[in-house]
Amino acid sequence: MKTIKILFFILSFSFAGKALALQPNVLYILTDDHRYDAVRAFNKMLTGNEMSELGYVESPQIDKLTEMGTTFINTYCQAQGCAPSRASMHYGRYPFRSGIYEFEYHNNTLKHSRPTLPEQMVNLGYQTFHVGKLGVRIKTLENGKTKSYPIYQTDIDFRTLARENLTAWGKDWISEIDGKKLEKPLQNVNFFVNAEGKREYLATEIEDLGFQEKGIAEGAVKKYDLLRKIKGKKKATFDIGMIIGGVSSREAGKTRDGYYTSVFQDYLKNANKPFEVGSLSYDGVNSSKPVFIHLGYDFPHTPVLPPADYRERFKKHSYKVPELSDTEYAEMARQMKTVVDRNFTDNYSDEDKQTMIQDYFAFCAYGDKLVGDAVDEFIKYSEAQKQEWMVIYVHGDHGWKLNEHGAISKFTPWDIDSHNPIVVVSSDKKLFPAGKVVREFTEFVDVAPTALAAAGAKLKSDEYSYLDGLDLAKVVNGKAPVRDYVIGESHAVTGPRAFIRTKDYVFSIQTRPNTKHGGDMKWALNADYKDLDPALYDMSKDPQEVNNVAFDKKYKAIAEAMKNKLLNIVLGDNRVEVNWEKWGSGTEVFYSNFAPGAHDYKLKLPKK
Repeated sequence: MKTIKILFFILSFSFAGKALALQPNVLYILTDDHRYDAVRAFNKMLTGNEMSELGYVESPQIDKLTEMGTTFINTYCQAQGCAPSRASMHYGRYPFRSGIYEFEYHNNTLKHSRPTLPEQMVNLGYQTFHVGKLGVRIKTLENGKTKSYPIYQTDIDFRTLARENLTAWGKDWISEIDGKKLEKPLQNVNFFVNAEGKREYLATEIEDLGFQEKGIAEGAVKKYDLLRKIKGKKKATFDIGMIIGGVSSREAGKTRDGYYTSVFQDYLKNANKPFEVGSLSYDGVNSSKPVFIHLGYDFPHTPVLPPADYRERFKKHSYKVPELSDTEYAEMARQMKTVVDRNFTDNYSDEDKQTMIQDYFAFCAYGDKLVGDAVDEFIKYSEAQKQEWMVIYVHGDHGWKLNEHGAISKFTPWDIDSHNPIVVVSSDKKLFPAGKVVREFTEFVDVAPTALAAAGAKLKSDEYSYLDGLDLAKVVNGKAPVRDYVIGESHAVTGPRAFIRTKDYVFSIQTRPNTKHGGDMKWALNADYKDLDPALYDMSKDPQEVNNVAFDKKYKAIAEAMKNKLLNIVLGDNRVEVNWEKWGSGTEVFYSNFAPGAHDYKLKLPKK
């Protein structure tokens, strides 16, 4: 009996004392620009209706995930831009604690720097693998110069696959074509890979140089029925870099997201042996170790190019297009109006508005199938190896407007841009019960502590004290603090802006006079209320957040309480700002900590 107990102890714990030996394989899936109303199950939980208020959507695979696991339906992102949002998940830290507020390249050598999630998983005995979009712009410094810093042991990204022509659409710096060097490299050239596997460049410069037949670039616009975003509120000038509608040049499964899925599947199918990705070779999963996998999908981010069969099916549906009123536009906060003006779609034709919505939801439906394929392969592998497993599905790094507030794109604290549910499915149903819906607030900073806790990390130890989030397993069993609010701050496109959201209200303001980090860190504490460019929405009366009541006298006390709480947290509770410089080589760090402990999850608001 004594021998059995000793063996059980050895099996249960690693000799480092940190991590469980019976650690689950973890699959962390993240989509991009994904609205919550693209999933029927989420709509049912939030509104009682399966379909979006705009119209028809389909999501059988993500719906299935919600049946298999626990849905955290009121999860909010910390920043409504790709890079800062993804950084908050990979670091488990708010932007104002990491110093990453927008699309900055940053380095990991500073005093406040901490390891990323995959690095911590390696410390706990995991192998790590990533395929697809990452968006964490991390560098390291050597002799004052930046150097690439891979955070996953095996990383197969979009550009790698694009160079192998394993995407239907690609974007790259072109220095040579068919073995012939260009005199001057072309930056960020868009191209399609057609059904024959050949590139069709959307750059007339390449045709002028004689590397592509005249007319292919222009012909591709018609061939793939491209709808491009108009630059700002003007009707004539198109932004050729942002495709918001069209059809994929390849069939389902042969798109960039399709290849992310098949490469991931090949990684698991080729355990303990190499596998091929185009002309490249990678090692398959090591079946003797637990694995942490990040599958970063691009869908439904632009270019919005669903495969032809999905597109044809969704063309049969008509959608209700949100409308922008003159009153809403006039009352908008200045920073939020900047986003709307730059991404204005309210002046598109009715046909173009239908196209951008139809193609978006068609793309979401196609991506839903890929998510299901990936999860099925992951569970199949884990069960074949007799290993425990966990899936963390994050529905978008932020949301996406489809003419809400008169615009397309993201970047604002409006609900449609920042509300992104999480589903956790586990082989341990006691941790994450099947079909359970958690309605308490959760945040993107919860992703890292959830994965680390599952891997056996002792989150109360000093090693993990930097984490800002909560273990979602603790949220499920009622052992985590209940949040009265969620918070965030983003500087991308809007300029510096922070928000705080409660059950009934969302309040946001400008946090500094400019984007130069380090100076005027307390500017907002003394600025006139009007100069803070406030926005306040009362969701109990205005669920679409169209009536800005920040200057309504009836809401003065509420606005004041939310402003004070927000500023004390984001400006005064261990704030960090860094002059990162162009390629992340900056080392000048600024701190502000005049209100330590302000972020206590509690906020009692006065009545109107």
